Amino acid sequence: MTISNQWQTICQQNDLINDSGICVLLNDNQQVAIFYLKSTEQTYAISNYDPIGQANVLYRGIIGSIDEDIVVASPLYKQHFSLISGECIQDKTMSVDVFETRIVDDLVQLKVT
Repeated sequence: MTISNQWQTICQQNDLINDSGICVLLNDNQQVAIFYLKSTEQTYAISNYDPIGQANVLYRGIIGSIDEDIVVASPLYKQHFSLISGECIQDKTMSVDVFETRIVDDLVQLKVT
């Protein structure tokens, strides 16, 4: 089995919404929530699927912070998921996938494995 560590362009930087999320669909039909923090010019990517609410909704969540962790609150039951680790703050047994992102020449790219 070959593992790929390639960057996939998913959108343009101007498609991002400041301090909010958008949803993109990868080639394998996986939904990914992309968040852009204007103040730090950082992008974060996690799976869009909320494992507690069992729906693809995380891109619609509210971004915030708990202690030093940047999080998104699920719009369904309000659990917080770390944008760094993917871990649910309220239930450590739950987590979402995290993806590495970068912006190159105004293109938002996601590292796919």
